Amino acid sequence: MRDGKGPSRAPVLQFTNCRILRGRRLLRWEDLWVREGRILDPEKLFFEERLVADQQRDCGGCILAPGFIDVQINGVHLEGPFISREKRGAHPEAYLRSFEANAFHDVLATYGSLDNVRIVTLAPELGRSHEVIRALTARGICVSLGHSVADLQVAEEAVQSGATFITHLFNAMLPFHHRDPGIVGLLTSDRLPPGRHIFYGMISDGMHTNPAALRIAHRAHPQGLVLVTDAVPALGLGNGRHTLGQQEVEVDGLTAYVAGTKTLSGSIAPMDVCVRHFLQATGCSVESALEAASLHPAQLLGLEKLKGTLDFGADADFVMLDDSLHVQATYISGELVWQAEEARQ
Repeated sequence: MRDGKGPSRAPVLQFTNCRILRGRRLLRWEDLWVREGRILDPEKLFFEERLVADQQRDCGGCILAPGFIDVQINGVHLEGPFISREKRGAHPEAYLRSFEANAFHDVLATYGSLDNVRIVTLAPELGRSHEVIRALTARGICVSLGHSVADLQVAEEAVQSGATFITHLFNAMLPFHHRDPGIVGLLTSDRLPPGRHIFYGMISDGMHTNPAALRIAHRAHPQGLVLVTDAVPALGLGNGRHTLGQQEVEVDGLTAYVAGTKTLSGSIAPMDVCVRHFLQATGCSVESALEAASLHPAQLLGLEKLKGTLDFGADADFVMLDDSLHVQATYISGELVWQAEEARQ
């Protein structure tokens, strides 16, 4: 622990024989140094503190990438009930709501508390939605546009009010039309506030979005693309029926449906599956695919100084991946919290 009088004497951990994703490049000849849950600058360690590592871990040539950040897991991210009936997807129609005279009060009454909320999805065409967007963003909550029939002008006005994200692009919104591209048009809109950067989520699970649509979005606005899983509690539980809120979902292979229908109900693909599918579909670089699951969501949330990066001073949250981008181990604050079975051999 630090005593306020000098450098920490906590142990230093050195990860060797690895490729580190840093500054949009995979660095092949650098090690990763960790102390007290943070990434260290080795030059300061050597030349100012005159210390070396207390422990070394050989990564066997694996990639070390910033920990994945999933901004859309069903139940963390508040998606609904202030959404369009026409584009409600798997959301039960009986629970949908609109904004009344005291719009923000409706939000508080519905959610109970916003203390631990980071993202809210709403349909911007709902009356008084811009009032809600301004109130939420004033509280540091990201507003995302989705499950909506909004045209481009309405979507642009929502961004001008403070919205910064699009919920699962192409899914549960009007299809692209050349005379009015709808919410999709935000990717190339010239009517966003100066300096405003729009981000958008994509479910790259091989089911929700055609590879051609992934390519179109990526080529139109690569810096804003955020990979999301849209995962439901059935993730990892196998085929069969599982619960999601007040309804049942049927899992069949890599697809989850509202039971008894062919309506997609979230996803059961883990993030590394989404990264691999995105890489294959778009032909982007490995670095770009990994940043879409780490740096970009961190930027969306305003956490890029500490999360989504392996820069010096950042939190030591990272994943170890093999050449095919299968996760071999997960570290939080420099501590191993999960390891693949084959990596334990």
